[in-house]
Amino acid sequence: MITEKIHELSKKVIEQAGMVEKMIKDSIDSLINRDREKAIKVIEIYEPRVNDTEIEIDEMVTNLIALYQPEAKHLRTILMILKMNNDLERIGDLAVNIAESSLFLMEKPPVKPLIDLPRMAEEVMLMLRNSILAFINEDTELAIEVCKHDDMVDALRDQIYRELITYMMSDPSTIERALHLMRISRNLERIADLATNICEDAIYTAEGKVIKHHRLG
Repeated sequence: MITEKIHELSKKVIEQAGMVEKMIKDSIDSLINRDREKAIKVIEIYEPRVNDTEIEIDEMVTNLIALYQPEAKHLRTILMILKMNNDLERIGDLAVNIAESSLFLMEKPPVKPLIDLPRMAEEVMLMLRNSILAFINEDTELAIEVCKHDDMVDALRDQIYRELITYMMSDPSTIERALHLMRISRNLERIADLATNICEDAIYTAEGKVIKHHRLG
């Protein structure tokens, strides 16, 4: 019986992950295509849904622990789902930050062609998707691979920062717009960090092994 309840809990978390991935995609699409409607949907429609689902999952976890008093791996799995739920809600908040910056930028001339930010967003969404797969399938190899991709995202963020600093120095009128682009890249980098957290939790759930701070050896 508890196995079925944990399966229901996992399905709810997968739905939550799908929602926050959609938020990331729409917030970036709104920036690239200057699509105000998508940005507004992220802020006004998707975020409240994510918040409601977070509360629902929290209540499911509380009830599950109270009713079944799980032990060993069952308890590990439930507690990691609780932690993942919090991470997914935070990712939703970061997507809202991106959408807010997109709303500001779409009313202004572009600072530069958007090349690295879309690449960074694709990499981040792939990390998030694979982190959930790694957790659900207890695939530790995939989880470790996702953790390694975090360095690629950091490198893209650094490259974006360097380019934008050059633009700001040569043309001070670009400063406010460039800072919003930096904010977007910083939020994407933080989403990648949270996807890495989920992978660390996936490894802990599957093997009881702690790899925080990238202790992958």
